[in-house]
Amino acid sequence: MRAVSTGGTERKEPPATAAAPKPAGRRDAFFDNAKYLAIVLVAMGHSWEPLRDGSRAASALYMVVYTFHMPAFIIISGYFSRSFDASPGRIRRLITGLAVPYVVFETAYTLFTRWTDQEPDRPVSLLDPLYLTWFLAALFIWRLTTPIWQRVRWPLPLALVIAMLATLSPSIGNDLDLQRTLQFLPYFVVGLYLKPEHFQLVRRRAARILAVPVFAGALLVAYWAVPRMTGAWFYHRDSAEELAAPAWYGPVMALVTFGCSLVLVACFLAWVPGRRMWFTALGAGTLYGYLLHGFVAQGSKFWGWYEPAWVHRPMGEILVTVVAGALVTALCTPPVRRLFRPVMEPEMAWAFRRDARDRGRERNAVRA
Repeated sequence: MRAVSTGGTERKEPPATAAAPKPAGRRDAFFDNAKYLAIVLVAMGHSWEPLRDGSRAASALYMVVYTFHMPAFIIISGYFSRSFDASPGRIRRLITGLAVPYVVFETAYTLFTRWTDQEPDRPVSLLDPLYLTWFLAALFIWRLTTPIWQRVRWPLPLALVIAMLATLSPSIGNDLDLQRTLQFLPYFVVGLYLKPEHFQLVRRRAARILAVPVFAGALLVAYWAVPRMTGAWFYHRDSAEELAAPAWYGPVMALVTFGCSLVLVACFLAWVPGRRMWFTALGAGTLYGYLLHGFVAQGSKFWGWYEPAWVHRPMGEILVTVVAGALVTALCTPPVRRLFRPVMEPEMAWAFRRDARDRGRERNAVRA
């Protein structure tokens, strides 16, 4: 840092190597890239579900992806929930950005399920999340409890204990999919306590290189494990009893899967580019891609897209993977977001009272 003379006074000039601050309101390309890549993996994972029968390799790849894609998404969600303080503005965004889409898509998925004869008698129930809507309900609960996790003395150990105890209780049931909400809770808490420097650690060149053998080893372990264990442990939606395992397996597997997932999330983030890419802008629309691609993923089974034998051969599996990635990419684009914004991000000014802060901003704007 050198001193620069300015008319008899000196001011200190920052070193040339100092990073320029990001303009206010500018999105971080790294996190948008990570969200986009994670949602592509979610869509690909769903497209692989019908391909697993008879294919040990597909099952192994599916297990590895399910180890980290939702944990990565949840950790990033927790990271961006750090500022949630239950203020009127935050509560409003919580309702318009999560509660309203949950009601809309829970209803839409139920009607779609009836139409495709998968569950023709299923009632519309806001207490039993269907298919992908569990994430909206879970994120709503996690974000509401953010102030608690920011104030307790040992947040992560407490969250892990809750997740471990949840695996012991099959009586939790399907209400708001609380089993999954509780078992995924530690990942959200991890995100709450991460800082920018933690992400810088995994973005170093050494971390990117190390991620290669780690992922290769994970694939080998998964290939070995496919005939020996169920990958349902990584769904975090069932208790040990529901997975036909001894009760003590639940807490142990909660810790084992948590450790495995954190390692692979770190490897995944190590490969995420930090600069702006052609898909960076799509990271802002990942919730659109997440919720909308579910209709195609579910409908594909009803429409018989997986019935031809060639689909289950290597070239067919590659084509299915590419189509899934292209589909979710298209669903994250600005035209799709503009079309569905009224139900995904409604303004709903009529439903909320303006608080003193809003009125103050309006008065200042008029004076200006």
